Amino acid sequence: MEHLASMTPPLFSSFQLRSVRFANRIGVSPMCQYSSEDGFATDWHLVHLGARAQGGAGLVILEASAVTPEGRISSVDLGIWKDEHIPALARIAGFLHSQGARAGIQLAHAGRKGGMSSPFIVEHVLSLAEGGWQTVAPSAIAFSPAYSVPSALDAAGIAATVQAFRLAARRAQTAGFDLVEIHAAHGYLLHQFLSPLANKRTDAYGGSFENRTRFVLEVVDAVRAEWPADLPLFIRISATDWADGGWNIDESVQLAHLLRDHGVDLVDVSSGALVPNVQIPLGPGYQVPFAARIRKEAGIATAAVGLITDAEQANAIVANGEADLVLLAREMLRDPYWPLHAAAAFEETATWPKQYLRAAPRGSEKRIPIDDGN
Repeated sequence: MEHLASMTPPLFSSFQLRSVRFANRIGVSPMCQYSSEDGFATDWHLVHLGARAQGGAGLVILEASAVTPEGRISSVDLGIWKDEHIPALARIAGFLHSQGARAGIQLAHAGRKGGMSSPFIVEHVLSLAEGGWQTVAPSAIAFSPAYSVPSALDAAGIAATVQAFRLAARRAQTAGFDLVEIHAAHGYLLHQFLSPLANKRTDAYGGSFENRTRFVLEVVDAVRAEWPADLPLFIRISATDWADGGWNIDESVQLAHLLRDHGVDLVDVSSGALVPNVQIPLGPGYQVPFAARIRKEAGIATAAVGLITDAEQANAIVANGEADLVLLAREMLRDPYWPLHAAAAFEETATWPKQYLRAAPRGSEKRIPIDDGN
């Protein structure tokens, strides 16, 4: 591997959004662990997420955290719908900070893709006897025959969901997170409102682009009003449904313009999962062009995610101006210390925990100083 001798690789340059400085451009993408009971974070979450912070990531984002009990994908999802969830989340955020990482949490509502059993068993729709619930969506259309038929949200239900996101943001602030990310991707509730394939409404929340984006913007406005002005707000979107007649990259660019004007600081760009059985051209960094286009045309910071595994690949994404942050998911599961290994490949000083310094490569022994404030 060719080394960048005297200059800091872009991947390891610092990055600032509002008052928050990230030590590098590497983030841990939110990944559901399906390891909660009644929404509470557990020791699993602390150890799992803490290891990735120890591994040198500048940002660690907690998994999709349901803003209501009915907003869970499964009965074992993480939650942030009640104040009792705060202490366990605060413990995690505090540990991430102690390792020099910024802490984020993803606020989510599964919509029609909720009410499922744990994926670690034979996945099925939960019955009421099993603790299941009636799912909701913009329209009464099931995700697939294996999922329940949702009820279409009425005006009161939409308003209550917006309020649930707002209150979840308040809890995230109390827990000490540096940023929140609104989940509007992967076929979950907000994405369902965006896509004509799931949204067949004829009221003010369906039909035109303006109407289909109304709910997302109401959630953004509610969260931004609650979230401190000096802290950044992220949103994850699916740039395309990969399906004819669905949400597409042109609409994503248009939405990103609006999101910027409504106080969003970064768009986390993923794709798909609105409808099943679509053909996706998987390959290394296959979603990066979407992040690059949104960044260029909407003038907003972006994060790239999806089959990014190699340090040189990740560095090139930042160096070429395709995204401001690189988020890794499965690769971080395989190697929690991916950032430290990437730093060694570039002969770059990394944020080694002091307890592990005896194992650090020569030249990587000194931790980068991280300020304790925002």
